[in-house]
Amino acid sequence: MAETFPQPEARQSLPPPRSMPYPPKRQKITGRAFYEGLGSPNYVLAPMVDQSEFAWRLLTRSFLPQSQRSSILAYTPMLHARLFKGTQTFRDHHFQPLRTGLPSSSLPSSGEQEQLQQTPYLDGHPLHDRPLIVQFCANDPHDLLQAAQHVSPHCDGVDLNLGCPQGIARKGHYGSFLQESPSLIHSMVSTLAENLDVPVTAKMRILDTKEDTLRYARLLLDAGASWIAVHGRRREQKGHETGLADWSVIRYLREILPKETVIFANGNVLGCHDLDKCLEVTGADGVMSAEGNLCDPGIFAGEEGRSLGLQTGEYWIGKNGKGGWRMDAVMRRYLDILYTYVLEKPPPARQPLFILESTHQTPRPEADPSQSMQPPTTSPSPNPPNEQGNRSGEPPSPKRRKTASRPTSPNLLAIQPHLFHLLRPLLSTHTHIRDLLARTRPGDMPAYENILSMIEDVTKQGLLEYEIEPSKFEDVCSLEKASGDGKDDEESSSQAVRECKRPWWICQSYVRPLPKEALEKGSLQVGKKARKKIKAEQAAQEGKEPLRDVAIVEGEAGGRIGQLDGSREDRDERDGVPRQEVAKEAMVCG
Repeated sequence: MAETFPQPEARQSLPPPRSMPYPPKRQKITGRAFYEGLGSPNYVLAPMVDQSEFAWRLLTRSFLPQSQRSSILAYTPMLHARLFKGTQTFRDHHFQPLRTGLPSSSLPSSGEQEQLQQTPYLDGHPLHDRPLIVQFCANDPHDLLQAAQHVSPHCDGVDLNLGCPQGIARKGHYGSFLQESPSLIHSMVSTLAENLDVPVTAKMRILDTKEDTLRYARLLLDAGASWIAVHGRRREQKGHETGLADWSVIRYLREILPKETVIFANGNVLGCHDLDKCLEVTGADGVMSAEGNLCDPGIFAGEEGRSLGLQTGEYWIGKNGKGGWRMDAVMRRYLDILYTYVLEKPPPARQPLFILESTHQTPRPEADPSQSMQPPTTSPSPNPPNEQGNRSGEPPSPKRRKTASRPTSPNLLAIQPHLFHLLRPLLSTHTHIRDLLARTRPGDMPAYENILSMIEDVTKQGLLEYEIEPSKFEDVCSLEKASGDGKDDEESSSQAVRECKRPWWICQSYVRPLPKEALEKGSLQVGKKARKKIKAEQAAQEGKEPLRDVAIVEGEAGGRIGQLDGSREDRDERDGVPRQEVAKEAMVCG
């Protein structure tokens, strides 16, 4: 039987001074004072497993003028607390604030204290990577505390992941699968709140009812969480069953909880047009973006950032008024960050970004060098694009592949998955680039440079084709509809597709089909729990005996619903009668 959530108590304190490069032990502040001490950020880069690493955080912030980049709050990828506190190699490979690695003890000696004062490297860098929250998953208060003590000198706060819905979280008993253990959750949060010298926060998912979600939020705040980030989906909503986040539950929390409570909203943020809408509807202090940011890292740029992008040619506007960041420009910027900060060498010499002067583009005034959105670099390197002598850009031969060492930096390991997210529409159109990217090894920068060159070539071709026949692209942007077009917004993703669709060389969000649409397309099948629910609902609505259990009939595309009973009547019904309606929320991946 699930435990009940204890009643809350209020917690609050005062703000600290900040100094650089690494401040001495700070006065700890919590709650809204902590949030305001960070500058009251409205936009938040969500924690993403292996995808919100240093280079991507820096890329996301780089679309803003230099003076505004600290206005984006960012989270690290989720780190496993038990592995992090117990394994030096794991720490060195996943969190790199210092060149020599973190001290071996979570409570460093006097000699190790001197090590902490050395020049910072990447994660938590005071000039480039703040404000920063480090997120852990855990199911033991002592493991969590020891892991958090390792990172506390290099971040602004530590977050407990209570939202991961994946199967590995179920097996490991962490993330959203701690919902049935509120006393353990309370113990972990309170242990950090009482013993850590930086604030603790928590990221959660909504529960089945608003009232249960409210009790859950109060539990976290009572335990000492300085703020809560609320994903407006339940634990079951993932994959093809993701569906829509319920902003009304976040609004309910905002209205019921004390005004000084800091709340971040997460879910349904596909593009920049959703940011302010989410803040307005939910009343939250900040809005998080995860998948939307992976598809368009310039999502937080704002009007000033987009204006700078127009000056440099990185931001494109079509004749229909719709625009976005060019994929080739964003990939350039991303690789430049990797060269400059991670590899610490100058980027290779490249041809200038192709810019087509046309009447529909806003005139480009001279860019202000002080507001340059490019990372600081030294003089260009004369090295050719492919340092391995492979000018075709093909990956190394199998023999060389075996001898090549695999990088351990999370920034280099994340390049390929990031590019698949970023370039998705372009790769669907130019499959030869997709195939080449799939064969590229982690950290093979010459190969990525060659892919960039190919992307710049096809982007140039796309821009020229657009000038000749814009309707070829704009008709697709304005008229392409999902299969459920004409239905209510809650039943169809067609409106979201039309709002987000851009030409294939422009960064744009990926719109998942809603569960009902996925079922109609054959992407989903009815699960075991759904069968019982369907049977009970039919019995209640029709006043009849419950139907026999249904099962998925194998051997047909997408599967279909059939009766377990093998009688002739059942077979006839299965083959000739329209299928039963399926409950909207009762789906499993097919």
